[in-house]
Amino acid sequence: MSNLNSSDRSQRNACIIGAGSSGIAAAKTLRERGIPYDCFEMGSGIGGMWRYDNDNGRSSAYKSLHINTSRDTMAYSDFPLPRDWVPFPDHEHVLKYFESYVDHFGFRDTITFRTKVEKVVPAGNGDWDVTVVGPDGQPRTNRYGAVLVANGHHWNPRMVTYPGEFHGEQMHSHYYRTPDLVAGKRVLVIGFGNSSCDIACESSRVADTTFMSVRRGAHVIPKYMFGWAMDTILPSWLWTYLPWWAIRPLFAASLWWARGKMSWYGLPEPEHSVLQEHPTISADLFNVIGHGYLKIKPNVQELRGDSVQFVDGSVEKIDLIVWCTGYNITFPFFDNSIIDPLNNEVSLYHRVVHPDQPGLYFIGLVQPWGAIMPLAEAQSKWVADLLTGTSGLPPRDTMLTEIQTHRSKIAARYTKSDRHTIQVDFYPYQRQLTKVARRGRKWPKKPLNLT
Repeated sequence: MSNLNSSDRSQRNACIIGAGSSGIAAAKTLRERGIPYDCFEMGSGIGGMWRYDNDNGRSSAYKSLHINTSRDTMAYSDFPLPRDWVPFPDHEHVLKYFESYVDHFGFRDTITFRTKVEKVVPAGNGDWDVTVVGPDGQPRTNRYGAVLVANGHHWNPRMVTYPGEFHGEQMHSHYYRTPDLVAGKRVLVIGFGNSSCDIACESSRVADTTFMSVRRGAHVIPKYMFGWAMDTILPSWLWTYLPWWAIRPLFAASLWWARGKMSWYGLPEPEHSVLQEHPTISADLFNVIGHGYLKIKPNVQELRGDSVQFVDGSVEKIDLIVWCTGYNITFPFFDNSIIDPLNNEVSLYHRVVHPDQPGLYFIGLVQPWGAIMPLAEAQSKWVADLLTGTSGLPPRDTMLTEIQTHRSKIAARYTKSDRHTIQVDFYPYQRQLTKVARRGRKWPKKPLNLT
């Protein structure tokens, strides 16, 4: 890669930002389709958040992390996970799978490691100037005909505020790694998502006392239902072809028989139905509550120095607060005039294409009922179709209409939350991407000049 010497220079190839699970899916797809590209990764290895203590500083993986979707559901389409692996492998096995994927398809040499993308700016005519800084600390700029953003959305911690002050230890779940830091302490875990359940369960076995503050009820889904992995309890064709309101009573009935009511476990009953929130999945939560290890508290009312008061009036002395309050979608290399994900809202055609910035695509920027990896692969295949001219895009007004329609459906179905702004349904979304690529054959095509 070299510095630009003139404003009209264009290599007309692609740039991929990030080599996590979405970035490597994009790299493999473009390599197969003969599209020249550069892939830049801040860290010294692939894997993104699945690389424990990733030296890019972006991983939120803790030592005990396991996947919440089953083994076969998370696999790329042409590279299954080993059949002798457990149904819910840990992060070490997941990283081994990604390493094997990259080496099997032979594209590791196309990834430039220890290189940070500093700035991405439009250069006109759909081209983009990308400035990176490598290990030597020297910025370099190159021009590309397309940019595929795969920098992830679980790395910039979102904090919330409550009245008062807390004088004890505090940390966001992004920085939690091992339970030794909670040993002997009175711990408060704030949140009711997947990370909060994992951390609260782990802490409850080590800490002096562990509380979990729950602002509102949620449908906690066990990893196994009737001996089946929970995401295989209903066949994939049901999830693909039936509308969510038809699937909901089927899944809700299965969940009822497998788990019962949330109030039986001392948890608040949700005010919404199943499939109207991003799933909270836990195999351990009910056990640690039932054993008395984990105590459930309502929302925080006030921080009081070395204590916390809750909305039910109770007060508990706390040594450490773990904030499991989610993440902000962030693109530090873009000016806000390009894309501004305020409140985690992003306006992308089918969650991939920027309607006002030709040549700009986003891979893996979804929050599915299911795994991101196969969806990132499907997105990459569609983008490859667009770059090679196999498919095209509709007029801007059509793209904006689709964006607004999707946003309205999300608002009507899901509880209002920043975690639901990029929500998709796994199987229907896969099918949707295939259909839009096929429809695109009739729309104007603008293939890259591949070099």
